[in-house]
Parts: sequence; C-alpha cells; structure tokens
Amino acid sequence: MKRIDHICGPFGFRMLLAVLLAFPLLLTSQRAPNEKQESNLTQMKEIEASIEDILGQLTLEEKVAMCHAQSKFSTPGVARLGIPEIWMSDGPHGVRGEINWDNWGYAGWTNDSITAFPALTCLAATFNPGLSHAYGSSLGEEARYRKKDVLLGPGVNIYRTPLNGRNFEYMGEDPFLASEMVVPYIQGVQQNGVAACVKHFALNNQEKWRNYVDVKVSDRALHEIYLPAFKAAVEKGNVWAVMGSYNKFRGQYCSHHEFLVNTILKGDWAFDGVVITDWGSAHDTREAALYGLDMEMGTGTDGLTTTLTNAYDNYYLANPFLEMLKSGEVPEEVLDDKVRRILRLMFRTNMNPDRGMGRMNNQEHLDVARKVASEGMVLLKNQGQFFPLDPDKEMTVAVIGENATRSMTQGGGSSELKARVEVSPLEGLRQRFPKATFLHTLGYSSGPSVYGRVEPAPYDADSLRQEALAMASKADKVLFIGGLNKSHLQDCEGGDRENLRLPFGQDNLLRDILKVNQEVGVILISGNAVSMPWVDQVQGILQAWYAGSMAGHALADILSGDVNPSGKLPFTFPETLVENAAHSFGEASYPGIKKDQEYKEGIFVGYRWHETQKIKPLFPFGFGLSYTDFKVSQVKTNTKKYGSNDTVTISFDIENTGARAGAEVVQVYMGKPDSKIARPIRELKGFHKLDLKPGESQTAEIRIPVSSFRYYNEDISDWALEPGDYSLYVGNASDHAYSTLEIAVRPD
Repeated sequence: MKRIDHICGPFGFRMLLAVLLAFPLLLTSQRAPNEKQESNLTQMKEIEASIEDILGQLTLEEKVAMCHAQSKFSTPGVARLGIPEIWMSDGPHGVRGEINWDNWGYAGWTNDSITAFPALTCLAATFNPGLSHAYGSSLGEEARYRKKDVLLGPGVNIYRTPLNGRNFEYMGEDPFLASEMVVPYIQGVQQNGVAACVKHFALNNQEKWRNYVDVKVSDRALHEIYLPAFKAAVEKGNVWAVMGSYNKFRGQYCSHHEFLVNTILKGDWAFDGVVITDWGSAHDTREAALYGLDMEMGTGTDGLTTTLTNAYDNYYLANPFLEMLKSGEVPEEVLDDKVRRILRLMFRTNMNPDRGMGRMNNQEHLDVARKVASEGMVLLKNQGQFFPLDPDKEMTVAVIGENATRSMTQGGGSSELKARVEVSPLEGLRQRFPKATFLHTLGYSSGPSVYGRVEPAPYDADSLRQEALAMASKADKVLFIGGLNKSHLQDCEGGDRENLRLPFGQDNLLRDILKVNQEVGVILISGNAVSMPWVDQVQGILQAWYAGSMAGHALADILSGDVNPSGKLPFTFPETLVENAAHSFGEASYPGIKKDQEYKEGIFVGYRWHETQKIKPLFPFGFGLSYTDFKVSQVKTNTKKYGSNDTVTISFDIENTGARAGAEVVQVYMGKPDSKIARPIRELKGFHKLDLKPGESQTAEIRIPVSSFRYYNEDISDWALEPGDYSLYVGNASDHAYSTLEIAVRPD
C-alpha cells in the first residue's frame, strides 16, 4: 500500500481526494439517470477505497482518539495526515451559540446569532412534508455557514406523556406522522453537507430519571410505536448520524446497547453512519466498544457542569479502550469499524469537496420560519367567529400574559438559541393592527429560565392580578397569551412537568378575567398539552407553540386572517392526566418504581388509547379548525380487494365551501374490526394537505401500501399481515371521518 502522505505530503491527500471525488460528479451532471447511478456507485467505491488507505496509515492511538471528544462539541482529527476535526452543534430548531472549549459557558462571540426556527411540535402540526424539507434545508444552510459538520437533531421520540419536559423537541405521538416529517427534514439538512443526527435512540420518552430509568416495553410496541421514525430516518432519510439516549432498556444503557444498536440499527437497518452518545450517556468501556458506540461525547458532564475526573483521555472510548485493544481483550477490527464510520462521515461532510458554503440570517430563512410557524398554529376553538380580528377596526385590546413578551428562544436546555431576531407576540400584533389600542400587562410572572432549578418570580402575584383585571374590564377584547415556558419543570430538558395544569396561577387568573370580560381569546404558547378548566367559557383558543424568530408576525398573520389556520394537533390533549395511557396504570408505568418502568399501555399510545378505551379527549389528534369550510365527497378506493404487495389508492373530491382561501389535511386511518389480535380502532396511514381558494374544488389521491397494515408478530419476531376485511376512515381528525371504506386483503 502506498502512503498518501508520501506521494502528496502530510496534508496533500485531501487535495488528491478532492480531485478524485469531484471528477465523477462533473461527469454525472449531463448523464441519464442510470448513468448517474453508476457514477454514484463508482464514487462510493472510491470513497471506501480511500477510507481503507487512510485506515492503514493511522496508528492505534490516532484511531482511538477519533472515537471520543476533545472539547464540548468537537472530536480530534489527525493533523499529520490532514484529517480534520469534527464539529457538532445543538440543535433541532437552530444552530446553538458557540460554547466554550471546556465548560458550558457561552464563548461570547458576536457573530453566532442565528435564525430561530419553530419547535418541532409546530413543524409536525403543519402536516406538510414539503415544508419540513424547506425547514431542514434552511437549518442546514445555517449550520454549514457556522462551519458545523453534525447538527444534533432532529428528535423523534414519541409523545407518551404530556409531562415530558422535552416533548416540544419532538414530532408528536404518532409514528407514521413522525416518520413522514423526519425524512424530508434530514434530506434538507444533509444536502448542505451537514450530517443530521436523529435522536434519542431509543425510548427516551421522559426527562425525569432519564439517566437511569430502565424501560421495559414489549417487542410489538417497540417496533410499532417507538422505532418507526428512527427506521424511516435511516432507511428513507439516509441519516448520517444517530444519537443514543440516556436511559436503559431491559437492563442495558441505550447508547451502547447490543440489541438496539448492533442487532437492529446496524444489523437489520444496515445503518452505515456513526452512533454518537448523548452528552454523558456512556457508562462502560467494554459495552461501548462491542455494542456499537462510535463517538463518545460529554462524559463527566450532566449537561451543565464539568469535571476534571473524566477529562478527555479518561473517556470510556479513550485510554481505557486503548488498553483493552492492546491487551487483546477487544479486537482491533472493532476499532476499525468505528473509524471507518467516522471517516465515512467526514467524506460526507468536512472532506466533501462538493458541499456549499451555507447561508445564515437571510430573508428566505425568516420566511420559512414564519411559514412553518403560521402553518403549524392550531385553532382549537372559535366560538362566534371570535377570530380573526379585523385589522382595520378601531378597538381596545387587552393583551394579558407574560408569554406576550417573554423570549422563548432562550432556555429549554440544549435547544436554546441565540436568535438574531425574535419578534414577540405583542410586537407582531402592534405592527399588524395599527388602528387598535393595545394595553399590556403581565397578569402573572415567573422567574428567569435557568437550567436545573426554578427561580422565583420577581413580582407580587396579587398586584399583577389586580392590574390585569382592571385592564380587562375596559377592553373590547382580551387576548390572554399564556401557556408554559422554557424553564425547569416546564418545557425544558432535564426534568418533567409536575402536573397538567397551567403554571403560575394562570387558570385562576383566567377565571377572574372572565368575570369582568366575556370577550376572551386564549393564545397558548407551549410544546405540551395542558388542562383547560375554562375551555367552555372562552371564545377562542389558539395553540401557538414555540414559534421562533418570527413568532409575533406569524401569530399576527393568523389573528388578522392574513393566513387561514391549517395546523393539526400532532398529539392528543386529554382532559385529565389519568386519561393519558401512560398515567392510567399508576407510577409503575410513569415515572417508574425504583428505577424500573414498564410501558403497560403497550401499543395504545395517544389517540390509540383514547379510541380503544372510548375516552373522549379534550382535543383529539389531527384536530384543527379553519376560518373556512371544506366538503369532502366521492371518497372511493381503486378496488375492493388487495394482495399483500398492492397499494390502496384512495381518491376523493374536496371543495372549499367558505369565503376564505384555506388548507385542509385529509387523513386516512386504518382499522381491522375483526382482528384476532389486539389492535387500535384506528391508526394513521396517510394524509394529504391541500390548499384551495374559495369555491375551488380538487380531486386528490392518497396512496397507502398494503404492507403498512402489518403488525409486529412477537411469535415470529417479524412483521405479519393479517388477511381479511379492513376499514379505512377518511376524515380530518382521529375521531372524525367523512367516509368509511371497506376493503379486503387476501393472501397473494
């Protein structure tokens, strides 16, 4: 084997490889699709050959060093060969501000302010995969401009309990919706030569006790509920990195898990990228070596602090790993597989000569953030057409609530952002409604968002209440802008909520406001469901999420009617906590007993539980109102009988029968009433979002593979299709169908 550094000098192999890799790319630009495929295959073979060449030049010590961190957010390269460092960044909603090398303080840069995109709950609520791609592409451009190689997101953990402090970072309770939305996000990020890192693999569905809770879940629930979005990220999104989770699964930590990582991720799914720890989620050198972990980050930290006792050379995959290799306890082939994956990541990112330069804080990115925010907001109630408000009307509007002005890009844990622009709800409303007189008061207050602890509120609660009531009594309309925030025990990493109620006395404040003014609309800013004891008394409710840089403008777009709301809930709002499946079985199911936890609800998560148990939710999955009306008719399938390899094509006509342009999400759920196994009443299998002008009609189709009707058969440890009759429910929420279709599936 010839040494590349002998031919080209110690740093010259990158230039040589750049030429080798760029040449086939130039050739493919004018070729037919089959020629492009052949050229891409050739390029992949050349990359793999180059990886083997580099691997042969690395010392044992250099290879081990590539497997663990050198700072909070980087791993070392090999300077003598020109192999670059890998630089990572949080997070799923925007590129985090620069962190110090050895501690969690911010570095104080002046050029690291970015566009804050809406939280992923908001993105999921759009039910728009095309918009997810635009989101990922814009975010990838900003990460590339900031010279990041790995973006630590997106998150696809399932919304199991509304108490999970990190739900706002994920894509809801349904595995199909999360799968459909995560793939274009990943593709958008990675087209910029930046690796997406899907997280947290797997079963990290609560923050309470996350560092040691041992999850027990059936194989069926694992494969049907908790793994599909990760599988889609790997097999359809071709994600380049996966982050392990903190928790245990069946007694073993997930970041180095023989079954999850080796058998499923790298075996069954043939994942060829890198597995990265969450920060501090490695626990054992031998398991980290043998059970699939490739890059160890953050050991010795809890996400906030740092300690010298686990300095970088003492990481599990550092000197202890090296000693095991030298002693022969772990074969060098194990290390070589890790380094191959790391080098492959580099050829896709920082050693990819074809990747662009990126862009940051441009108008296009702000436009995407605004569109995601407005398209994701969900209108939950609109009695007497309270919304939209007339922007040309003179009126006095009392805006009450801390969330009208509080920054929601700060706090929340690792997803906090240093936004160049953040338009508050109050600012957005004032700009869009120039003829209205806006009065504002906090009404309630909380302390600053600090990780890991709750800070006291700085103001007297009774004084704030009295001021709010006085203001509400003289207003034409009241907009209560409340909800949760990014503080500890709210929507924040590192802890769960303590209950389903609105915090800081908001429920009582709303009750008192309604006594002095009945014209009240509630704007909820949160990433989680909340209870609503006042739901029957207020005129309107809008779920507005954490909407990022353009939050205020997007809210004004909806409240003015400039944009017709089209968001749909990506998770169920229960009336009470015990109506949620995870909480209905007591503490053994959440949060666990003595560090052990069993998902006793099995596959019946979210709307699956509510439908099966006949529990009417406060608001169902997939629900969302509009300012216009839609009529769906002529719903039919292309045939009535299908084989296991067939695709069901559902066609329908949809008409906008109202006076405003708008968009509707037509949803298709599958059920098998006579199933021999326990199954949900309905399972989402397809959806299509359509924009229509007033009076416009469209004919559309939703195509669903019969293979998606399969269930995970634990007797054979594989997927199985049950023959027989199936029902297809075509509607606009999990509990509302325009039409029910009956089809039959017969063995081929």
